[in-house]
Amino acid sequence: MSEAADSRIPVTVLTGYLGAGKTTLLNRILTENHGTRYAVIVNEFGEIGIDNDLLVESDEEVYEMNNGCICCTVRGDLIRTVENLMKRKGAFDAIIVETTGVADPAPVAQTFFMDDDVRAAAELDAVVAVVDARHVLDRLKDTDEAEDQIAFADVILLNKTDLVKDEELQAVEAAVRKINPYAKLHKTERCSVGLDAVLNRGAFDLDRILELEPDFLKTGDEHHHHDHECGPDCDHDHHHHDHECGPDCDHEHHHHHEDTHSVKSISFKAGELDPQTFLRWIGEVTQLEGPKILRLKGILAFKDDPQRYVVQGIHMIIEGNHQREWRSGETRESRLVFIGRDLDEKALEESFMACKA
Repeated sequence: MSEAADSRIPVTVLTGYLGAGKTTLLNRILTENHGTRYAVIVNEFGEIGIDNDLLVESDEEVYEMNNGCICCTVRGDLIRTVENLMKRKGAFDAIIVETTGVADPAPVAQTFFMDDDVRAAAELDAVVAVVDARHVLDRLKDTDEAEDQIAFADVILLNKTDLVKDEELQAVEAAVRKINPYAKLHKTERCSVGLDAVLNRGAFDLDRILELEPDFLKTGDEHHHHDHECGPDCDHDHHHHDHECGPDCDHEHHHHHEDTHSVKSISFKAGELDPQTFLRWIGEVTQLEGPKILRLKGILAFKDDPQRYVVQGIHMIIEGNHQREWRSGETRESRLVFIGRDLDEKALEESFMACKA
């Protein structure tokens, strides 16, 4: 990592359907004494409902809070707002971008990859989705956006858990997990979770792609091969399922025959790959299927390559890089995960397997 990259400001994209509790979380960030100075970019300042007594001073665009945070509205487009904010660099430690309640977070996230000036100054840290435990099942039936927000997230706050019964909460968690088994999930009331669980996650940092995702690292393949009882040495991350895997277990994450949701996660595993074949293939897949691919992540073992290669992408934008040496005793295997809508799993699997060395 270069010095310039190290000094980039981390950006969190905060998403969630109307009424899920984003405002509660933003108000906490803007008012609590957490010792970090956040710049919060909101779509409409008035919607946040911040007490005017908390505003120290304001010019037309940036409002300062008495805990050192600042708040500004998207004027024109996001790129211009970020560039204006960067003129005050040194006044804040991190940026949070709040998307509108019905928005797909992808275009906001893509901004931080597409614009060279923005990319030089800021780096995407994670997408955080606030999910309303009481209403999300209804939202999932009638909107694609609610599903996309969950599918896209690196961190999910399953909020308002106090408003639903235990059985209902289990059903909601199962529905969320079906769409996105890889995000970190926190069950909350009034978004009460440590801000370190939400911010500075490094989810888009290729160097940290896996240390933060033990589910993907350890059990990426077991998400659809649950044919054993979970024993005492089981390495599944049990915040996914606090029950024994029984006959009705729905962890076979890509065979939901009665499932009405069109978003699903698919993971593939192979041994060593031919690098040229794989890189050509993944480029073609993201160009052709990009609109359907919400997120993709992978760790790859290339033939005759001593280092692990990691990739991740959003729609048609994909990044890849060597990460570190394969350790002695570490199995040189390749794993690739797609979360997307209406993906042809069989075709993807066959073409991925054709990349084997």
